[in-house]
Amino acid sequence: MLESEIEKICCKWALSEGWISYKFVSPSKRGVPDRMFLRDGKTVFVEFKRPGGIVSKIQEREIEKLRAQSFKVFVITSLRSMQIAFTR
Repeated sequence: MLESEIEKICCKWALSEGWISYKFVSPSKRGVPDRMFLRDGKTVFVEFKRPGGIVSKIQEREIEKLRAQSFKVFVITSLRSMQIAFTR
């Protein structure tokens, strides 16, 4: 399954569950997660990868910065990992 397919399915599911989804783009900052999901005062950042895909070093650094600020950040590689991420 392609990364874009996983992202599309995840966004559709999140919308059905009441999440607001934004494509997270920061023109002057590379490596930020692909999407930001918001619901009930919670913010979840998601990086999508195809199964077997690898998070780059710059993406790892950005994910760690967000986690250091107590944000939830998940790397989703399958529909199963999506379900796990959003139920935590």
